[in-house]
Amino acid sequence: MFYHLVVNQSINAEFKMRHNKKVNHLGRKSGHRKAMLANMASSLIMHKKIKTTVAKAKALRTYVEPLITKSKEDSTHSRRIVFGYLQNKDAVSELFREISPKIMERPGGYTRILKTGTRVGDSAEMCIMELVDYNENLLAAKSETGTKTGRRRRRGGRKKEEAETKAEKPETPVAPAEPVQETDEEEITEAEKVEEEENDVESPESAGDETNVSADATEENEAATSSENAEDKAAQNEEDKPDDKANEEKKE
Repeated sequence: MFYHLVVNQSINAEFKMRHNKKVNHLGRKSGHRKAMLANMASSLIMHKKIKTTVAKAKALRTYVEPLITKSKEDSTHSRRIVFGYLQNKDAVSELFREISPKIMERPGGYTRILKTGTRVGDSAEMCIMELVDYNENLLAAKSETGTKTGRRRRRGGRKKEEAETKAEKPETPVAPAEPVQETDEEEITEAEKVEEEENDVESPESAGDETNVSADATEENEAATSSENAEDKAAQNEEDKPDDKANEEKKE
């Protein structure tokens, strides 16, 4: 009876649900898990980028970011605390010499997790974990596009701001616009009629000139025809004279 109770307690302890347990044990004991996270943190500090599973990356983020924050204060005490976690002198010197000046103005969020898909063997979710300030491609893209400062506003905030700006700015008097002179069709037709009347007034003189020219031409034509008629009559008279002489001789 006692044996069965002990076995049941051990089974319940082994398969107990992990409610409200935020620490992911990663299937390892505490010593193994701490050593693994220390080695992964040293690799991340030395190489600025590592490839691992998403679960390990999330556990490593909570492990390494407090150490990076501690490196902002370069003192012997801070170096000893970080060395107590990493157990790697080269990683500690790299962290305090190279990384801490770059992340000095960043208030947390030193790492980035980029998911790359699943692993072939067991379909585990894989990712790349990197330090934010060492991704040159993203930094160059941000510098080209420029950072956009987004603002969250409550509903009706824009209307309130517009009303406040209108109340602050005095209304400037607007000068009245000059009336546009519009030409009506009647005015245009009157102007055309005036032009036609002026043309009619000028036309008689030109008509008189044309009549004078035509009269002169007719006079010249009549003079030419009269001269031709006189010549014809003279020629006929000359032709008739010999006939008259011949008739007179016959009479005699």
